[in-house]
Amino acid sequence: MTQRAFPRFSRSSATTRLVLLALVVAFAGTGCGKIFKKKGPAENQPVEVMYEEGHKAMANNNWDRGLQNFRRLIAQYPYGPYTEQALMETAYAQYKAGKLDEAVTTIDRFIRTYPTHRNIPYMYYLRGLANSNRDTVFLQKVWRLDASRRDLATPMQGYNDFARVAENYPNSRYAADARQRMIALRDQFALHELDTAIYYLRRDAWVSAASRARYLLETYPQSSYQYDAVAVLAEAYTHLGNQTLAADAKRVLELNDPQHPWLTGKFPKYPWMVRRLNPFAGEKSSNTVEQRKDD
Repeated sequence: MTQRAFPRFSRSSATTRLVLLALVVAFAGTGCGKIFKKKGPAENQPVEVMYEEGHKAMANNNWDRGLQNFRRLIAQYPYGPYTEQALMETAYAQYKAGKLDEAVTTIDRFIRTYPTHRNIPYMYYLRGLANSNRDTVFLQKVWRLDASRRDLATPMQGYNDFARVAENYPNSRYAADARQRMIALRDQFALHELDTAIYYLRRDAWVSAASRARYLLETYPQSSYQYDAVAVLAEAYTHLGNQTLAADAKRVLELNDPQHPWLTGKFPKYPWMVRRLNPFAGEKSSNTVEQRKDD
């Protein structure tokens, strides 16, 4: 029987195959990679082009794309008018994207670098917006809580920024709105004090409740919660047995807020048991005049 003859393995053919295999691997690692590799942003573009790309992204509310373009611009052109504008627009894009801590950091950098810039009022105003809204998303969307029940340190910084704009730059285009935002923040701070005063009432801490209500009236006069604070005083003084001060508080309510629920024994309302188990909830929000209007 004739056996099938197999081709003999030769050293020269093996070498050729190894060379071809190496070329295929090299092509796959470089050539194909270049063919299918996604083209990245062009480097060393003119600063005008880079700025226009970022500005166009901002106009389309594409904040992340705008941030990418402006960061590349600032990295490649660290000085100049386009860089100054890009830094301001970076802060605005961060604010709009909800990156409030980053926005504050960018604004601080701008203020340190360009303390006499003509747009300094705007930067203080923008920092006020960012500071007054920090942590609000967490509390209102996650815990469904009122912003007055958070730590007031950052909104107080926002208030100070608005005050700087209103006082130091009264003729700027941002001054009027800054004043309105200061009023809204003062009401927020007053509501925080009212919640604390009602907390003390619920625990029969009459002296502490009266002290907190007086603090509200002295620190935030003519706030939206001034007569709620008077009602707290009336309630606390009644339980303390100080009929003179309780009668004075009642008279103020009858003259200025005759529909106040304390006069009919319906104030304050305390939270129900399940709500008390939430350490972030604070006191029942329907004690406030705004919530009573909605009920």
